[in-house]
Amino acid sequence: MNAVPTDRQLSVLVLGGSGFAGRHACMALGARGARVVIGSRYPARIDRRLPQAICGCQRRQARFEKLLSEADWHGLLDGIDVVINCVGILRPRGQETYERIHHLAPGALAAACSKTGCRLIHVSALGLTEPARSGFLKSKRAGEDAIRATGADWYIVRPSLLDGEGGFGAKWLRRIARWPVHPVPADAAGRVAVLDVRDLGEALARLAIDSSRAGHAANDREFELGGIEQRTLAEHLAALRQVHTSRLARQLPIPGILARLGSHLCDLTHFSPFSFGHWELLRRDNCPEGNRLPELLGRAPRSVGNCPFNPAPAALKRRERVAGLRISAAKPGS
Repeated sequence: MNAVPTDRQLSVLVLGGSGFAGRHACMALGARGARVVIGSRYPARIDRRLPQAICGCQRRQARFEKLLSEADWHGLLDGIDVVINCVGILRPRGQETYERIHHLAPGALAAACSKTGCRLIHVSALGLTEPARSGFLKSKRAGEDAIRATGADWYIVRPSLLDGEGGFGAKWLRRIARWPVHPVPADAAGRVAVLDVRDLGEALARLAIDSSRAGHAANDREFELGGIEQRTLAEHLAALRQVHTSRLARQLPIPGILARLGSHLCDLTHFSPFSFGHWELLRRDNCPEGNRLPELLGRAPRSVGNCPFNPAPAALKRRERVAGLRISAAKPGS
């Protein structure tokens, strides 16, 4: 990766810079000598969320639900070289709809970047190529399509599930991992390549300051990122638990229909990070097709959790019992 140009300090606007991924992108950029500008809905209220290292960064107000045309973005992009968009919503609230936050605003931002010459790095999500019913996933896909349709110097980054201190979803999973019983949807058989949020922040910073990427072909503008282990949700919880104790938790499979109803209930009540979109993703593999995280980091990603997952003895016995029943059923005359 090339260094920040010495003739002028690179200015990077991090939209959602007070959020989970955004904070780590800001810290990684600052450590590499970039001038960091934080974009936030309420820039005066974010001090408690920011690490000391980035508290002094310049701030600009960015309310995505109101930034729906190219012209709306020009003031925000004044003096900016690179924009990193880390903004996303788990659930709609008032005017903050999936359509506005994930689709229309990023499309308008990309069009504005095309006019101003800013590089745009857009943080999206894995699993958008498969059929989807949730508004979350469909709006993420529409946002990517809108960005590709512009002439901007755009890059799309799709991280897998994030782990780290201070994340809403990560905090819930770490809490559940400590429980002696792990409730898991029975149909959550898909694997995820969980990555450390610090690695994502570093990857975004490196992509922002790499001046050699200007003008790259479209097929080199999309980055799927993941950690080094691929685990199911149950295996991920077990690996997180092993950080604190070697005692195995008991798994409590929740029937698929109940898990789906629970996801809708969580969406209605805004209780927990579990959502219908997450339920959809957990039912299929959600890992990078060609993990480009080591390429951006120049090293292996950090490990998340403790050692590879080992099934509990009870789980192994159940598997052996099921396998034995299948063999018996296949024998003639049985």
